[in-house]
Amino acid sequence: MESPLVVGVDGSGSSLDALDWAVDEAARRSLALRLVYASRWERYEGTAAFVEDLERPSEQKLIDAVVDVATERAHRRNPGVKVVAEVSAEDTVTALVDESRHAAMLVTGARGRGGLAGLLLGSVSLGVAARAHCPVVVVRGDTAGRKGTHGRVLLGVADTGQGSSATSFAFREAAARACELEAVRAWRRPAHQPADHILLAADPGLYDRERAATQIDVAVAEGVREHPEVPLRRSTVEGPAYKVLVERSAAADLVVVGAHRRQGHFGLQLGRVAHTVLHHSECPVAVVPQGT
Repeated sequence: MESPLVVGVDGSGSSLDALDWAVDEAARRSLALRLVYASRWERYEGTAAFVEDLERPSEQKLIDAVVDVATERAHRRNPGVKVVAEVSAEDTVTALVDESRHAAMLVTGARGRGGLAGLLLGSVSLGVAARAHCPVVVVRGDTAGRKGTHGRVLLGVADTGQGSSATSFAFREAAARACELEAVRAWRRPAHQPADHILLAADPGLYDRERAATQIDVAVAEGVREHPEVPLRRSTVEGPAYKVLVERSAAADLVVVGAHRRQGHFGLQLGRVAHTVLHHSECPVAVVPQGT
């Protein structure tokens, strides 16, 4: 049996955006959708937006309201997607990380219910992205990005020198969406780099730009063989990777970045690029653990 797509629900506007995105993704991937409500959301975020007008609902009434509204919303959005719901007594991060062991993908909103207005990313979203065992999508950004109207998946090519789980995931996403994949490698010319060669004297960034282009070619080679139908754009851009990806996210439907497991530690290594994109991207962000 194929693993389901799991989405965390809590009744907030952000979680409803995540639910809508997850329904559409489940339909694209022909996956069942599993809604997970953790009854200890309050440990992280606050009180549900759509039940604020109810007079002190009991915990069970709150749970029933959240689950019923989410389930009905998913059925209305796409009746063809099989939906099941699960209520966990665990705190939200623990519940979703446990679910990630048997999920094809895990989806969360950017901020949970009652989150402080000034926060760019909620503690649940960041905690899950850093610890999950499967790809995690944090649904954030503007309406155009969430609805997938740009026709582009954006992949940040890392320093691995070879294909990665993130690259494979990005190709599968682009294939499922029948859209373009843009593989971006940011580069920066070291201040001490000599420009003695005649070509470098005329174009000081030539070496670094060509090196970045080669890194893209190596990274996407396997994906090109497996998905020749996916239109691929290779982009080498001067500047910090985190800044380049955030800027380009405004014209993308999904940004894909990789994460490595930390030796001797539980969880993933979310570097500066992943952290910045999770906080500032203009569209949903997928964090893909290496080896998934």
